[in-house]
This record gives sequence, C-alpha cells and structure tokens, in this order.
Amino acid sequence: MNFEIITTADVDRAIKRLSKKYKGFDEDIKAFREDLKANPHQGVEIAPHIRKVRMAITAKGKGKAGGARVITFDALVSEQGGKLYLLFIYDKAEASNIKMNVIKAIIKELGL
Repeated sequence: MNFEIITTADVDRAIKRLSKKYKGFDEDIKAFREDLKANPHQGVEIAPHIRKVRMAITAKGKGKAGGARVITFDALVSEQGGKLYLLFIYDKAEASNIKMNVIKAIIKELGL
C-alpha cells in the first residue's frame, strides 16, 4: 500500500513545540513517518478509520510506552493506497487521552 501522509496545521505546531522540548524529536518524527508509510494500519483503532498510534521519543528514554501519541485518520482511495492524516499529536506525559468529540471536530473541520 502507498499512503500519502498529510499533517494538519495543529500537528505542525505540536511537532514544532515538541521539537523544542525534546532534542532529536525531528529525527523521531521522520522515523515515525517512514514506519507509518510501511504499516499505515498500526496502532489501536478507536473508531472506524481513526487510530491511536504510539510513538517513541528517544530523548525521554522510555520507548513507545512513555512517548507520544498520534491520532491518525485513513482515507482509503483505492486498494493500493490513500491518504493518511495526522490529526493530533501529544506527549503522553501531558495528556493521557483525547476525547472523541475533539477528534470528530477536527475531522469535520477538515471536511473528511
């Protein structure tokens, strides 16, 4: 499968903030994107087409369990691939969960 990974403006801001907070986060997000391209259906499906994926932050030294969480939405275009939207990214230390109504509001705002 070939998925195009698209980030929202909120995710871009969160990545910038986390990059300032954790040294090497830019490399972590690059590795995460490559891993996501190889396996776009990883993580836990929390609703149809919506997944919560664990991401390691190497500067924290805790692996995926203590790292970040990324909420993704997959828009399957064909059998061969589609678009994978990164809707939300957060440090697990800052928030344990994101409410479903917030996720659905982001999806609605994007017109998906």
